[in-house]
Amino acid sequence: MLKKKKIEVYALGQHISMSADKARRVIDQIRGRSYEETLLILELMPYRACYPIFKLVYSAAANANYNMGSNEVNLLISKAEVHEGPTIKKLKPRARGRSFPIKRRTCHLTIVMKDISLEDKNVETNLLKKNLDGKNSSGGIWDKK
Repeated sequence: MLKKKKIEVYALGQHISMSADKARRVIDQIRGRSYEETLLILELMPYRACYPIFKLVYSAAANANYNMGSNEVNLLISKAEVHEGPTIKKLKPRARGRSFPIKRRTCHLTIVMKDISLEDKNVETNLLKKNLDGKNSSGGIWDKK
């Protein structure tokens, strides 16, 4: 029996201190791109959100290299998500004994990378499996009794 090989690997970044909306505008630019192209885009974009996302993409590629033995050339970002994390609430003292609320927003990032070379091998093994199944029986409607 053929064993199904894992073709996806991920990296999580939790409690990153930035708004989910600010991280989302960077994540939308890199979704569906290759690993090398993503690193180039993240280095050249002027947003503060690029650095933690860059670290996360680099970590996901290292996970793929260590866990699956895949090469960085074959990696593709298949899924990139941003979720809101907990909001840290503080009070800033103001004049006349009043206070002003400060909300420090956080977000959770998820980067999922897919190895496209392994995906091609899985497609080939599935085709072989279908061909073998078809050769074991004639598959005609007249074989049934």
